[in-house]
Amino acid sequence: MLIIAVGVNHRTAPVEIRERLSFSDHSLETSLARLNSYSAIEGCVILSTCNRTEIYAATRELDEGLNAIWDFLSRKSGVDISEIKNCTYAHTLYDTIRHLFRVAAGLDSMILGETQILGQVRHAYQLACRFGATNRVLNTLFQQAITVGKRVRTETGIDQNAVSISYAAVELAKQQFKDLSGRSVLVIGAGKMSELTARHLVANGVSGVIVSNRSYQRAVNLAAQFNGRAVKFDQLYCYIEEADIIISCTAASHYVVRLNDVAEAIARRQGRELMIIDIAVPRDIDPAVGQLPGVTLYDIDDLQQVVDHNLAQRKKAAVAAESIIEEELDQFMQWLSMQFVVPTIAALKQRGEEIKQKELRRALNRLGDISEHDRKVVSSLANSIVNQLLHVPVTQLKAYALTPEGHLYMKVLQNLFKLEIPGEQSQAGKKPVQGNLATGR
Repeated sequence: MLIIAVGVNHRTAPVEIRERLSFSDHSLETSLARLNSYSAIEGCVILSTCNRTEIYAATRELDEGLNAIWDFLSRKSGVDISEIKNCTYAHTLYDTIRHLFRVAAGLDSMILGETQILGQVRHAYQLACRFGATNRVLNTLFQQAITVGKRVRTETGIDQNAVSISYAAVELAKQQFKDLSGRSVLVIGAGKMSELTARHLVANGVSGVIVSNRSYQRAVNLAAQFNGRAVKFDQLYCYIEEADIIISCTAASHYVVRLNDVAEAIARRQGRELMIIDIAVPRDIDPAVGQLPGVTLYDIDDLQQVVDHNLAQRKKAAVAAESIIEEELDQFMQWLSMQFVVPTIAALKQRGEEIKQKELRRALNRLGDISEHDRKVVSSLANSIVNQLLHVPVTQLKAYALTPEGHLYMKVLQNLFKLEIPGEQSQAGKKPVQGNLATGR
């Protein structure tokens, strides 16, 4: 049983190709069944996210399995199979397993170490199981990949350092206030960055959200997402006294928060800390505001420094993650290699047993009436000859199974002894999809 993968991501194909190769959850049952109907495919999992589509499959023939997946993707998307091959990447055997482990660990994502991909891998596997599309090898592979993803995050903390501006703002707030529970935020501006930052703050415990924007209706709409309050833009200074955190990101060409107005609000705060995060370019907040007592002011450059530092930390964690992946990969390959050769070894021993029994019966018949002791001696001799004859090829096959060429030695042994492997003939009953796998027609 061989494992292969064919995929497309943001690095290999433009969005117009990726969207045609994506799969929705409600289409997966039919798609998995269709892919499994190819004679070369013995089990499959489809991982489809906003930035990648990957098909993992079990097959007994590498080339046939890859061609089946390419043909399936071509038929699904309507894209010529030659273009499908050009914009996809293919992994086989050892590389497939390493790739999946790296994906689950967040090492192959646009944002290094991102957390969401592990849940997406788990979801894809669970759906494939629900629809009966997997087999024993794929089940073990994906269960191990999920374990690897968890282990990498636990032991390296690769996902603990914020690498986006909005997350960095939250990280700074948590450093200043320790606990954000019960804190309130004043959001100035109702754009995407303001929304993302507010969303992250609320997710981390901020309970009060006040939104002010030049377009009052946009402020109302954003505030509604957080059960917050919208205030008129010309009244925002009245609410500085209430807020613990101010997030500002407008498109203004001048300061929208001025020193004198903030100073008046600070006088009424009775020493309470105020954190201001200015994400705008040009800046919204007069830099002199940061000199007021009890006020901490960060601008976009401060946030970028946090992001750069954290990205460097993630890159360090990624080095440790790669070591974990190699360790887990070796363990999985040992298990998988044994699964490859066990049926062949069993078939070889069965062939030896059949020959032994046949020749033993013939010899005992020729010997005629002999004692029970002599029968045991002859039987022991036959057992010893067969066992010693098979010992070396069995031992060598187990050793070769741990190398990339293991499946080739297994095939040679099967052909030399004309072994019939249970399960391999079962694929003959599968009807291949009509059409030429090489051309997609």
